[in-house]
Amino acid sequence: MADSTDGSSSFWTQANALFRKNLTFQRRNFKTNVRLILFPVFLCLLLVALQYLVNIELDKPSLKCGCTCIDKDGDGECERVCGIEYSDLDQVATCSIPSPPEWPPLLQVPAPQYRAVRTDHLLSFGDFPDDSCTSTPSSCPTTVLMTGNNQSLGENLARNMFPGSSNFNSSNGLADVVLGSASETPVSNILEPAFFSSLPVYYVQSQCQANSTFSISVPVGSTKVEKEIRCVQGQHLWRNRSFDINNELYAGYKRGNSEKKINEILAGYDFLNSNVSSYDVIVWYNSTYKNDSGNIPIGLVRVPRSINWVSNAFLQLLLGPSTQMLFDFVKEMPKPETLRRLDFSSLLGPLFFTWVILQLFPIVLTALVYEKQQNLRIMMKMHGLGDGPYWMISYAYFLAISLVYMFCFVVFGSVVGLKFFTLNDYSIQFVFFFIYINLQISLAFLAAALFSNVKTAAVVGYIIVFATGLVGAGFFQFFLEATSFPKHWIVVMELYPGFSLYRGLYDFSQYAFTGNYMGTHGIRWGDLTNEHNGMGRVLIMMLVEWVVVFFIAYYIDHVLTSGSGAQRGPLFFLEKFKNKPSSSFRKPASSFRKPSLQRKGSKLYLELEKPDVVQEREKVEQILVEQDTNHAIVCDKLKKVYPGSDGNPKKIAVRGLTLALSQGECFGMLGPNGAGKTSFINMMIGLVKPSSGTAYVHGLDIRTDMDGIYANMGVCPQHDLLWETLTGREHLLFYGRLKNLKGTALTQAVEESLRSVNLFNGGVADKQSGKYSGGMKRRLSVAISLIGDPKVVYMDEPSTGLDPASRNNLWNVVKRAKQNRAIILTTHSMEEAEHLCDRLGIFVDGSLQCVGNPKELKGRYGGSYVFTMTTSSNHEADVENLVKGLSPNAKKIYEISGTQKFELPKEAIKIADVFRAVENAKRRFVVQAWGLADTTLEDVFIKVAREAQPFNVLS
Repeated sequence: MADSTDGSSSFWTQANALFRKNLTFQRRNFKTNVRLILFPVFLCLLLVALQYLVNIELDKPSLKCGCTCIDKDGDGECERVCGIEYSDLDQVATCSIPSPPEWPPLLQVPAPQYRAVRTDHLLSFGDFPDDSCTSTPSSCPTTVLMTGNNQSLGENLARNMFPGSSNFNSSNGLADVVLGSASETPVSNILEPAFFSSLPVYYVQSQCQANSTFSISVPVGSTKVEKEIRCVQGQHLWRNRSFDINNELYAGYKRGNSEKKINEILAGYDFLNSNVSSYDVIVWYNSTYKNDSGNIPIGLVRVPRSINWVSNAFLQLLLGPSTQMLFDFVKEMPKPETLRRLDFSSLLGPLFFTWVILQLFPIVLTALVYEKQQNLRIMMKMHGLGDGPYWMISYAYFLAISLVYMFCFVVFGSVVGLKFFTLNDYSIQFVFFFIYINLQISLAFLAAALFSNVKTAAVVGYIIVFATGLVGAGFFQFFLEATSFPKHWIVVMELYPGFSLYRGLYDFSQYAFTGNYMGTHGIRWGDLTNEHNGMGRVLIMMLVEWVVVFFIAYYIDHVLTSGSGAQRGPLFFLEKFKNKPSSSFRKPASSFRKPSLQRKGSKLYLELEKPDVVQEREKVEQILVEQDTNHAIVCDKLKKVYPGSDGNPKKIAVRGLTLALSQGECFGMLGPNGAGKTSFINMMIGLVKPSSGTAYVHGLDIRTDMDGIYANMGVCPQHDLLWETLTGREHLLFYGRLKNLKGTALTQAVEESLRSVNLFNGGVADKQSGKYSGGMKRRLSVAISLIGDPKVVYMDEPSTGLDPASRNNLWNVVKRAKQNRAIILTTHSMEEAEHLCDRLGIFVDGSLQCVGNPKELKGRYGGSYVFTMTTSSNHEADVENLVKGLSPNAKKIYEISGTQKFELPKEAIKIADVFRAVENAKRRFVVQAWGLADTTLEDVFIKVAREAQPFNVLS
């Protein structure tokens, strides 16, 4: 893309300048980058250290499958053999079990001391056994409750469920016997605790005989387990309503301060509309035998045997007592060898890694707010940097830093062996981290519009970082793991980007933890369709949020002025479709304006224009009529009004300024503080928009063509806007590139600029600007404003803080520079104004009071001599009489401690008369000092400012 013919730099030239500046800035902040990288490295090393300590404990032989040494060949050399048969109870959980043992199916029978009995306050029915049975161990029966629409059917089924005696069929084994146990159920059924605990195994009958205890042998692998079987009496009780069963099941369970389990019922059955041709039943069981997390499968609560029990009773009712649906055994799935693994990176990863990734947010945010607070972006924009190159390079710059940061983080975590990284698919990790850091950068651009102070932005940013991690680990993760929590609320919470990040990291950690424990892999692309993880949904949500937040941030940046100059309208993006006004001068709307009364607050003030101001306006009107393009700057009734607030009236900062500057002219603006000089400059450089009127810079309207004006404009602000870590040479190289300087021309321009402001010798040019003195910074700011040969330059008090030698040198630079450009200069130094400016304008109360070159102003407003005399206080009256004798129209303008100053009209006195009067006075009293001087520019300034103060004509 070629650069435009008017000297303005192209999009890619501007982008290249900013890119080079950012690279230099990044290289200068190498130590800061190292500290940034060390934070995730520290966390990774901490996790590795914790993992090492845990592994030391888990690698102890007592926590591994048991092993022994066996001489299989008889040659005296033993072979190490491991297996469940060589393991103790602590080791057996890790052993492989290729063929789990078969166990008889059991009922969950209440323990004798907990079986339901009749009480006064817990059970309203009187058919329960009396609580006296609790005095004799195992004498209380276990109860089954029944209900339904057909009681007769229920009674018949009950008789089939509770036989009078048990007959062991050798062919069917234990399948004919209804066995049960009061032992707690395990997580898996590799070992049935009923056959290894001290509690007996029961078989259920309607009546137990005297000799109702016998032993059974259960084969477990190559061995057999002997277990005593005891009879337990079972009874059934009919209820007319299922409500009664439900009430009794919960009536006394875990009541009282002792939290004892009392009044447990074996099971409950609701036969509903069952009959001989239809079987329909609801089974109640005691689910509190599951652990507190509720994660043990229902089958391990010994429900299958209860269902088979009542189903057999129905088959026997239909087909006879010899008919059975045999339930031979229950068996666990084969189990591979499992090592006790505890991966700390997966357990703590969601919290730690959320902090690691989120800490980039305050870093990007503070960098953007720093440019806003220090007005550096405004400075770049005023020297020609467009919004497009700024957004593209700044975004790419932060993205590159974030990618390098995340790459180092993932690589280092993988090198040290964190399963969080090594087990999960790297491509999924890349996509997840890439989308999120883009979303995070967009959020930082959006948040930067809300802050104007770096410290405030940093504090808020880091609060967000740590709060997101802690809230995610303390609350959000709890909701993720709670199966009863509505999923749509999870989605709502994930709309917050911090929780989207936490959810993705949580899924990574869960897959890594499971893969490490089971010896499998972590998350893969195929797992994204699994409804039990939210990775796929989170990726889509973050991608959409990235696009939406980016465009909102871009819009807010323009509408709310995030450091980019004057605000634009809410529909600024439609401006290019509108018919733009012509960039040439418009025809003036009015002619000479008569003196008028203007209301200011609650009073009226008389506005009387001086002839030179009237002449200047007529000149501007002529320029506009003739479309004269020989003038660099033309201001046409430029006005700025700030709206009132807190009950205060509106403030008129600039009152219809009309002014024209030709090429090669230096115009000085003088005025007291608050006169409107800064508001005028801010309108000219595009920081604020005029309330009415306009100005043209080489024919370009400041209301619509500021981008074109910036390409040929230089600014030396009142306060130095510099990057502290960049050198003077690097500043000039950056701004020179913005002005379309390249190669040898750029190098030569930078060298000449450094020499002109005396920053070349002694290595000062390659010294960081943060180490410059105040005077050196001012000289660098002036050099920046002049590099690239801008056609219009605005200088706001350029010589502030300079020593006399440097100030004189700087004046020479400005005088040489104004030969081919227009310069507007504000200053409080009358010497500087008189030395540099071709014309001066004195601003008071937002209005231009006079305009002309210094000699014209002194001649026009300074038609008097200034007479000064110092005597003792006793002779002040004598001095006044002396002056009155010289001229009755003399005015005293100054008096302090015997020193008096008077203005003497030039046409009323002769200098010789003054000398004679002073000589005569010396004979009568002591004259310590005296002087007679022509009017200075300072006197003119004071006089004009004093006369221009509005006087009240009507209260």
